[in-house]
Amino acid sequence: MTTRVLMVCLGNICRSPLAEGILQSKVDPKKVVVDSAGTGSYHLGNKPDERSIAVSRKYGIDITRQRCRQFSPKDFDDFDLIYTMDHSNYSNVIALARNEDHIRKVKMLLDEVESGIREVPDPYYGSGDGFEKVFHLIDKACSEIARKLENQS
Repeated sequence: MTTRVLMVCLGNICRSPLAEGILQSKVDPKKVVVDSAGTGSYHLGNKPDERSIAVSRKYGIDITRQRCRQFSPKDFDDFDLIYTMDHSNYSNVIALARNEDHIRKVKMLLDEVESGIREVPDPYYGSGDGFEKVFHLIDKACSEIARKLENQS
């Protein structure tokens, strides 16, 4: 059985593409399918932010084939697990849920690890090493998700 995981942030150009690429690099693609989406429609069809591409490339992950798309209520039917990057994304996704089963699929990404931080900060408007810091936060959570998924199979 294949587990389908969706990573969600606001624009689907910074955090969720990183989460998609990082988790894909840690799981067996025959067992786990990973995708990403944004709650907003600002960047539909665009590739991830160049800074996300650069930091992922630095760690041997290629996210250049990804294209931004918007989260849809149909995603509740298509995915087993939906991870959001922050409280705003979580609220926006939950608002589209049609039942309790849908709501149970949605989690905050950093709730998977003990980090003292609940939200993955949005590095889009930041400078310096924001993308590097976000990469490592997401990487830690994705390692735990991959471990849990491996233990399920």
